[in-house]
Amino acid sequence: MIATHSPILLAYPGARIYQFDDSGIHEVAYEETEHYAITRDFLNHHQRRLEQLLEEDE
Repeated sequence: MIATHSPILLAYPGARIYQFDDSGIHEVAYEETEHYAITRDFLNHHQRRLEQLLEEDE
């Protein structure tokens, strides 16, 4: 058993991914994980996300 936030480790062939949340513990597909969605969004829109992360509060 491995606990990770890494979307690369989550993609390991044959991995069974369990999500822990307010409704309990349940198995989810790789593409349904928040870590996958965040990584995909960053890779698809990296310039915009970096600008958001680095902008200074006015």
